[in-house]
Amino acid sequence: MGHDHSHSTAAQAHRGRLLAVLLLTLAVLVVEVVGGLVSGSFALIADAGHMLTDAAGVGLALGATALAARPATAARTFGWQRAEILAALVNGLVIAAVGIGVIVGGIARIVTPGEVEAGLMLAVAVVGLAANAVGLLLLRRGQEESLTVRGAYLEVLGDLLGSAAVVAAALVVMATGYLRADGIASVLIGLMIVPRAVALLREVGTVLLEATPRGVDLDAIRAHICGVPGVLGVHDLHAWTITSGVPVLSAHVEVPDDLLSRGEAGRVLGDLRRCLAGHFDVDHCTFQLEPPSTTGTEHHAHA
Repeated sequence: MGHDHSHSTAAQAHRGRLLAVLLLTLAVLVVEVVGGLVSGSFALIADAGHMLTDAAGVGLALGATALAARPATAARTFGWQRAEILAALVNGLVIAAVGIGVIVGGIARIVTPGEVEAGLMLAVAVVGLAANAVGLLLLRRGQEESLTVRGAYLEVLGDLLGSAAVVAAALVVMATGYLRADGIASVLIGLMIVPRAVALLREVGTVLLEATPRGVDLDAIRAHICGVPGVLGVHDLHAWTITSGVPVLSAHVEVPDDLLSRGEAGRVLGDLRRCLAGHFDVDHCTFQLEPPSTTGTEHHAHA
């Protein structure tokens, strides 16, 4: 069998940015809690609650990337890399729960509006808007590379939109005195949170179910493998993802008996690795070379 190992994860390269966003989120959380209590704005409290889940989510992501950096062992041959995906799963579930809670609380505030100090509400919302914009800039590049960082990015994006909704509600209250705008903004925040939680959970499910990674064309890979000199065919071809940025592949490759007897297995394995490295983004490949005579004795889980 041939192996091509690479055990680094995409989120580890962005730990510093995640930490900066965590500290920024905690600071804004305190400001929004105080501002919401003093001003009487439920929308600010709702946004603060979302900030709390963001802080927990980013902290969980940081812990997961630290675990993922631990070396592999005989008991855990891929180390703790899957911890990042479990962190993203928890993030998605928490975001969904908070979104539903915010919607319920917002509806209650629409039915029974309360007095709101719109000026303070506006000032605090503007601070949150600016802080979330900075957080998005810090995570923008990393969210394209790591599912864990993407989860944090989506949380901050939701906060930015939520702060924008609070700003709009404060302006409406200041201009018209329409107090239900505070509750309406809260419901809008919840409606922005829930869909992105569903999207994140869908991506996590794809990884946990070991589906073929997005962008990996197994038919094209099969054609390239069969194009390597000496290869007669391929079966049991599988591709899945350990964690963000770590796709893996395994395959049984049929070669003639005389090729194995001439000791050319090493050459074929080298050609296979170079072929996939040059055309496909797969970090870890495992190939089993076998003569056609053994193929009929195997139970194939994949064509």
